[in-house]
Amino acid sequence: MSTQKSFAKGSSAPGPVPEGTIRLYSMRFCPFAQRARLVLQAKGIKHDVVNINLKEKPDWFLEKNPLGLVPTLETPSGQVIYESPITCEYLDEVYPDNKLLPSDPFEKAQQKMMLECYSKVVPYFYKIPMGKRSGEDVSALEGELKEKLAKLNEHLKTKKSNYMAGDSITMIDYMMWPWFERMEGMQLKHFLDGTPELKKWTERMLEDPAVKETMHAPDTHIGFYTSYIAGKADYDYGL
Repeated sequence: MSTQKSFAKGSSAPGPVPEGTIRLYSMRFCPFAQRARLVLQAKGIKHDVVNINLKEKPDWFLEKNPLGLVPTLETPSGQVIYESPITCEYLDEVYPDNKLLPSDPFEKAQQKMMLECYSKVVPYFYKIPMGKRSGEDVSALEGELKEKLAKLNEHLKTKKSNYMAGDSITMIDYMMWPWFERMEGMQLKHFLDGTPELKKWTERMLEDPAVKETMHAPDTHIGFYTSYIAGKADYDYGL
């Protein structure tokens, strides 16, 4: 029963999750929810998607996840899993085909450590555009973002690999990608000019079938982002 339109407060709850599938509660423009959508697509998992209006969350959704966060997974037996890294690891464990996390404990730990470091980069994707819009001096923030992107560039250069953990896409690539997809819409794409290896990585990612299936065009991201920072987030933008 996948639907593009978002469910808001007062909406009827969707029916039970069909056997043989898993349900993702999502929001079309949420980068955290896109992580789970990327994994679902990459692994070929049969699923449906229910989009949620995050400003006016339905009561039935809050009963499933009191934090009201997306992504949230629900199984046919009613089990509920949330938080993006947890949902993605769960999917990789429960559906063993096309594994995205390495089986070696040290290699898996390396990916998790890299994700922890990357989580410190994510806030810059919001602070810089919003600061600019408010007329603030964001030069210090821009310098910090350049430093952090330079470290990712150096990682790829040292590793001499096409992707973050080797020559094929793994979980860490999908965990990082959603914010790079949004760089053009956030007017941050020029930061990649000084990081050639990272820029090549983004170009390779754009060729990935799961990325193609889950992405929005820059103009669509701009449209949603404009409504979001104006305080009137249009979760159904473009539909």
